Amino acid sequence: MQTTIYYNEEDSYLIKQVDCKSQRERKSRSAVILSILEEYFESEKRLGEILVDLGVISHSELAKGLELQKTQFTDKLLGDILLEEELAPPEAVERALIIQGRHRPPEGGV
Repeated sequence: MQTTIYYNEEDSYLIKQVDCKSQRERKSRSAVILSILEEYFESEKRLGEILVDLGVISHSELAKGLELQKTQFTDKLLGDILLEEELAPPEAVERALIIQGRHRPPEGGV
């Protein structure tokens, strides 16, 4: 898919910021813009909602994880439960945490 972005001269400073960020992160301009959009739309959501939005888990798998958290694993975080039950792969949980602006602690815990 291709998208064209039209902007005014007064918005060119934003494109310059995107270009600087793309150079720092060694990503394309498009990748940076998409990551900014993803963060904007997803950062306020809960982990399970992000995983559903990413297409990693279904609503029923999320419901199963939440039910397990409520009944059996009351002291565990949802991400850990989804990993232990093999409902979500580790890289997807990590990506969802990054989108939220959080990172996985070194010694477990999501």
